[in-house]
Amino acid sequence: MDEGLSKEYICTCYGEDSDMYMGAVAPPIFQSTVFSRKNGSHGYTYTRVSNPTTEIVEKKIAALEGGEEARCFSSGMAAITAAIMRCVSAGSHVIAPRNVYLCTRKLLENYLRRFGVETTFVDGTYITEIEESIRPNTSLIYLESPVSVVFTLQDLEKIAGIAKTNGITTVIDNTWATPIFQNPLKFGIDIVVHSASKYLGGHSDVLGGVLVSSKKIVDEITSNERVLMGAVMDPHQSWLLLRGIRTLPLRMAKHQENAMKVAEFLEKHEKVKKVLYPGLKSHPQHELACKQMTGFSGLMSFVPDGDDKRIMRFVKSLKLFHECPSWGGYECIINTPGVGISDKTSKEIGVPKGLVRVSVGLSSAEEIIGDIDNALKQI
Repeated sequence: MDEGLSKEYICTCYGEDSDMYMGAVAPPIFQSTVFSRKNGSHGYTYTRVSNPTTEIVEKKIAALEGGEEARCFSSGMAAITAAIMRCVSAGSHVIAPRNVYLCTRKLLENYLRRFGVETTFVDGTYITEIEESIRPNTSLIYLESPVSVVFTLQDLEKIAGIAKTNGITTVIDNTWATPIFQNPLKFGIDIVVHSASKYLGGHSDVLGGVLVSSKKIVDEITSNERVLMGAVMDPHQSWLLLRGIRTLPLRMAKHQENAMKVAEFLEKHEKVKKVLYPGLKSHPQHELACKQMTGFSGLMSFVPDGDDKRIMRFVKSLKLFHECPSWGGYECIINTPGVGISDKTSKEIGVPKGLVRVSVGLSSAEEIIGDIDNALKQI
């Protein structure tokens, strides 16, 4: 790929040739499981291995991340699992942030333990803690920066350097920043994964995941983890994802614009104890965030000043926000990971009691702020 291409061009034009599809501007959905070789080989045999619609998306996302190859999966967890499984074997050791996505933590802490794989969970913000956790059998350092609940960051360049010195593979979940605002491969990270259900799709109607790396690593994962586990993205989901990627730069700019206004509003509000958002200058790792990222997305957390009952009254009073999991769509979403947890659990998982997480959507920032302000009055 020509490194001089803009991300806008990649999203709208790269990897496409309308002449291949009878001049269709929007590439068709190749809704077929098998491809005939009767009249010659064209490179396709079975959609679990590859599909023309899916390949367009893969080319775009690889180019956006600055990687050689990408592969789409049926969910974000499918991509994460494939990346992790490629890097571990019986008796391996993994290092990961303790606040990593809950399902990823369960995979590392519980499921893989059945096969003798151990994981050391660290804060992630201290390089010395990561270095001291390395063992002779450490095969993977798994990262998520920023972590999508408490929004702490890991220093990607330093960690990648330590990993390479010790022959350890690095994997990062880059869903929060997207390839528009952060490209971890440029800092030496080996594999990047995304939940395409979030910003890449952008419309809360795609369930998918993506993995980006070198051709060698991606080919290995394609032949093993993706083909053998079978968690491939179907052509229709690929087509929906392609549609979402068309507007990714525009949407991310608007998410950032709205989120900064909301974060600054919350930071000054008398009924808010704390705001967790790397885009704020008050964030303890704001300098690192600016070094690693070119912008900030629309997901943040904050702690309202009230007990669980009052916080839930605030949540239920919101008009523009849906109360549900996930994030990264056009709509506003709120979730309550810090409500109803004990002091012990709060300390173990590093989530402040009373913390709520909000995904700031594409509505007017003034309307979003007005809705939050009115709801905070219920506390």
